[in-house]
Amino acid sequence: MKYSKHLDSLVIISGMSGSGKHTVFKALEDLGYFCVDNLPPALIPRLLQMTTVSGGKLRHLAVVVDARLGDSMAGLEKLHRQLRDVPFRSTLVFVDASDEVLGRRFSETRRVHPLAHDRTLLEGIRAERAKLAAVRALADLVVDTSSFSVHDLKHFVQDYFHEPEDQEGLRISLVSFGFKHGLPFNADLVFDVRFLPNPHFVPELKPLTGNDAPVVEFMNRQPDTAGIVEKIEDLLTYLLPRYTEEGKTYLTVAIGCTGGRHRSVMVANLLGERLRSRGTEPNVVHRDEHRDS
Repeated sequence: MKYSKHLDSLVIISGMSGSGKHTVFKALEDLGYFCVDNLPPALIPRLLQMTTVSGGKLRHLAVVVDARLGDSMAGLEKLHRQLRDVPFRSTLVFVDASDEVLGRRFSETRRVHPLAHDRTLLEGIRAERAKLAAVRALADLVVDTSSFSVHDLKHFVQDYFHEPEDQEGLRISLVSFGFKHGLPFNADLVFDVRFLPNPHFVPELKPLTGNDAPVVEFMNRQPDTAGIVEKIEDLLTYLLPRYTEEGKTYLTVAIGCTGGRHRSVMVANLLGERLRSRGTEPNVVHRDEHRDS
């Protein structure tokens, strides 16, 4: 597969109709990605070839793939296998939402679901979900937008894919998540902090997140909080230069608690502060912070 040596990242966006694919698309466009809408997977290698004549101007690419078409599905699976061996960052994003939320969005906008012309809306949504099951299984990142506003989704995408222009070497992402919502698909290292006392069971803290001062204060009072952060920091201090020597470009460190709203958020933030004090600039993303508690 031919591509420019200057190419840094490719994002392929797929997902359910009404889930927010084009919000993801626009958020990446705002980050400076060269974006192409509704491109068949078979043409993506040609797009990559175009980067060889861009003189380094095309460094970040994003494409939306409508994988409801049978031929596209086969092409997407083949392409995904090929992209495993490329040196740039390749991410297949599947944007999803619950059937109930998708149904409500179509009802509110009065749009016709693309697979519901001759059936009920719910039947159309279920038919599309069945068609896209294999794509979802391939995805490196599944974003459930059921509880996201348009602005929440835009901010999540921009936080997740933002890369400082002057950053060189290993790019580190710290991703907080909830185990009950599944592991991040692209995690290299996973740490479980469910052994820490859970603010969810403190009534006044339950509606808050690990970004809020009362939760941070509660967590800082727990003796094991500083302990686990120090242990993870020590391990990363040992591993990071070795990953760099090995030529790794991206490292995703996932930190999980039960729901992904309190403990993992606070620990990821604290770990990010510790790494910055050592001269590393991690990207901190809270995948499940906006989900209902």
